[in-house]
Amino acid sequence: MDSSKIAIIGPGRLGTSLAYKLGRDDREVTIYYHDAELCRVINEEHLNPKHLTDDLGKILGGREKVPRLSPNVSATNDLERVVEENDFIILSITMNRLPELLNYLKPIIAKKNGSTCLISPIKGLASDEKTRELITPSQLINNSLFDLRHKYEVVCMGGPFFDVDIALGKPVCVTIAGNRKMSEIVRTDIIKCNRKELTSYYNFDIVGVEACGALKNIVANIKGITDCLNLGASLPGTIFARSGVEIRSLSKLLGGSFQAFHSQAGVGDLYITVSSDASKNYRYGTFFYELFNGNPIETNIKVLEKIDGTPEGPNTIRNVYRYLEKKNMYSPLFNCAYKIFNEGGTKEEIKERIIQACQFDRRNKEYIGPVSRFLYKLIPNLWYRRNKGILSKL
Repeated sequence: MDSSKIAIIGPGRLGTSLAYKLGRDDREVTIYYHDAELCRVINEEHLNPKHLTDDLGKILGGREKVPRLSPNVSATNDLERVVEENDFIILSITMNRLPELLNYLKPIIAKKNGSTCLISPIKGLASDEKTRELITPSQLINNSLFDLRHKYEVVCMGGPFFDVDIALGKPVCVTIAGNRKMSEIVRTDIIKCNRKELTSYYNFDIVGVEACGALKNIVANIKGITDCLNLGASLPGTIFARSGVEIRSLSKLLGGSFQAFHSQAGVGDLYITVSSDASKNYRYGTFFYELFNGNPIETNIKVLEKIDGTPEGPNTIRNVYRYLEKKNMYSPLFNCAYKIFNEGGTKEEIKERIIQACQFDRRNKEYIGPVSRFLYKLIPNLWYRRNKGILSKL
């Protein structure tokens, strides 16, 4: 497989930042976007007029100081050519747009000569409207392309990273998860060109890494609100720690393992996402509280107008909530997040919900006892605390 050429589907913030990075590494980079006019501007100005450029200008002291994309980077609206000419394709899109893209990709991959590696940095979870089952990006890809398994591999790119740091060449270390052989190719032939800028660790647990990457966005939404509430400097530590309990439990149900949360794709990504203004999801929570008028739908529209890019947290929590309801799963912080961002109320009620979720948790132990450890191994899809009923007391 030819790693000298890389395709990026989606010129959003992350896609653009990766184009900067790979262009500096002298790779031939092709960005795909359906809008021919945007592609023309990128090819002529070597800047993305829609995403990232303004924020880079703020950091560097003016738009005129923003570096241009490498001459090796080009943009096109010809998806078929992009897939046929590139063996490594980065899917830099949101989770809700992935199913539609896969419908377009499937016939092209089917007739392509050779294999394709789909690299997914997508941080979201999808929910089936009827079954209310949750699936990660790699699971959705494998379900959609199930009869083409001999034609492609999926590799996940997890955090911790921010797009502006990748674009500016700051030190970033990502997590690569998936099939070991293909993951090593991605790490060695694509990631390691300049380790002072970008390097990686390998993790076998692709589902766990993806679950952590999606669920930490919900925590960042909550943390953004909490920092507006004058609740002191101590409570954020509880939010960070207790959210880990809920992330681990939910990751286990989705098919991951506990270890993913204790990796840099878990606690590392969670830490930077809940503690930095560079995080879209942290800013979403802050703006949501500042602009909240009692109507979460109207507030959401106003918040999104202030953020470049799409915060995945709000959509993820709606999907997660449906799953929690189906499973009758006890998850006070995620339940709190759903009510804050999707139900009406007052700012005082928002404050009370966060206090209740943190200070009135039914669980009183911070460790997993020997019986629970055994049952987690024996019946991982059944051993979790219920929200209602007899099992909610265990």
